[in-house]
Amino acid sequence: MGTAIIKIKIMPDDPKTNLDEIEKKAKEIISKSTISRIKSEKEPIAFGLVALYLIFAFDEEKSTDEMENSLRKLPHVSSAEIVDFRRALG
Repeated sequence: MGTAIIKIKIMPDDPKTNLDEIEKKAKEIISKSTISRIKSEKEPIAFGLVALYLIFAFDEEKSTDEMENSLRKLPHVSSAEIVDFRRALG
């Protein structure tokens, strides 16, 4: 059993969307699948739109599909996708 470090990019559907609320709900969903601390980052994209990135450890033998689908169904989320999946060493 290995551990992976996952980085998920969540895009809001509007520049005026409250990213803090999306982050709170997304962390609740992710925390059901991980025991690690969830780090968040925000990155300006264009025209006032800001992407939310969540980074956390995950059991690489588990599927991420259910978690990704739950994140995509959050209100005011345009998309949610894994942008980085790396095996953790150590």
